[in-house]
Amino acid sequence: MHIRDIDLNLLRLFDAVYNARNVSRAAIALDLTQPAVSQGLTRLRNWLGDPLFIRGAGGVTPTPRADRLAGPIHDALHALEGAIFESGSFDPSQSRKVFRLHMTDIGEGRFLPALINAVRQLAPHARIETLPIPGSELEQALDRGRIDLAFGFLPLLANTRRAKLFSDRYIVLMRRGHPFVTQSGHQLIRLYDMQQLDFISVRTHAYTIRTLQALNLEYRIRLTTEHFMALPAIIQATDLAVIMPHNIAQAFPSNDQYAILDAVFPMRDFEVSIHWSQRHDADPSNQWLRHIVLDLYAQGDCRAN
Repeated sequence: MHIRDIDLNLLRLFDAVYNARNVSRAAIALDLTQPAVSQGLTRLRNWLGDPLFIRGAGGVTPTPRADRLAGPIHDALHALEGAIFESGSFDPSQSRKVFRLHMTDIGEGRFLPALINAVRQLAPHARIETLPIPGSELEQALDRGRIDLAFGFLPLLANTRRAKLFSDRYIVLMRRGHPFVTQSGHQLIRLYDMQQLDFISVRTHAYTIRTLQALNLEYRIRLTTEHFMALPAIIQATDLAVIMPHNIAQAFPSNDQYAILDAVFPMRDFEVSIHWSQRHDADPSNQWLRHIVLDLYAQGDCRAN
């Protein structure tokens, strides 16, 4: 087995099947027939000596070998694609670049609708993918070009370039009919008040847990959920409260059903920014995307952290 023996198209096929977890959907994404994808998988399996994907309900499941291969193959294809199509200059009207962005689920809801519309108008052949990256790997992912931009409040990214999008603050959200709101109507929650509340913590947004820990209120957590987008239904149906960004709470549907209360927290006020690697600061496609984002959202100037 030697790298010279591999067909690059088989790596593209592997990447598509791995991302789709379904041979038929991968075939559509590659503009191939399902038998052609299946034949390609057979060639790749024979070459690597591994089944790569196991059939299951609704699609396929990658083997451990496929999981180990997926990241390097995806990154290599991305780097090769960028080198071929974007070297020297960037013409958005002709580009087929895949822009990869780090966002949380609330970031996707906040930024993607306007961003994808703007990109589709100016770069109709380009694509956008979101890739949530663990915080400890984020700076390296930016440096290596695995992602182009990272969105959010990301104080750990000390060595990146950044541009402020907007300022925000953390608040306490609960349903408008919550007994605390009915009885007190407080606009500023004191520590004593918070000791009477039961909370939701959000695993993908560490600030909610860190704040409750800093206030010695971790024992008041009654529910831990993975994402912010599950909160509206939970808040409406329970007497639980959550610490979350004001900007996101305001965007919840039927927000007149919620009470948004200010409180004094550690690091209550924060900035949401876009971050990118200094290595890619002069990259034409990266510059173009940053300008699109800043035109849509920015309140501040571009600067180094």
